[in-house]
Amino acid sequence: MSNEKETYNEDGSYIGSASLSPIPLSVSSPVIKAEDKNKIRANAVEAMHHYAQQEMAMLKKQADLIMQQVRDIEERLKISEQIYASDLRFTPVVNQVYHLYEKENHFTLSLIGPNEWGKSSKMKFVASVKLLGDHSWDVIKKA
Repeated sequence: MSNEKETYNEDGSYIGSASLSPIPLSVSSPVIKAEDKNKIRANAVEAMHHYAQQEMAMLKKQADLIMQQVRDIEERLKISEQIYASDLRFTPVVNQVYHLYEKENHFTLSLIGPNEWGKSSKMKFVASVKLLGDHSWDVIKKA
């Protein structure tokens, strides 16, 4: 037989075990406070919003990084197109640094750097580039 005290209402109906009672049954019973469900709900919503804001901020940073990578690739593509539209008077070598110049909407690829021309050059420096193994161009320095 169980040592738990059985409890009954004033009308004699059975309530159950005293240890499972939702209300204090004696003066020595621990204080039972009703839970503020609105406060619990508000805290949960606040935590949910905080977590969602953190996730959205992280995704925004990732999206910004991806968009910067897209802009970098577009710039590399533009410069690569300018190089292949230029008059190549030599065969470029992989991993060699070259310099792209523009004069009157005409592009020239050269081994001579912008600081090696002196003041007599009328060409505008566009970029220093290096030919990669896949025949795309890595932009080292832009004007």
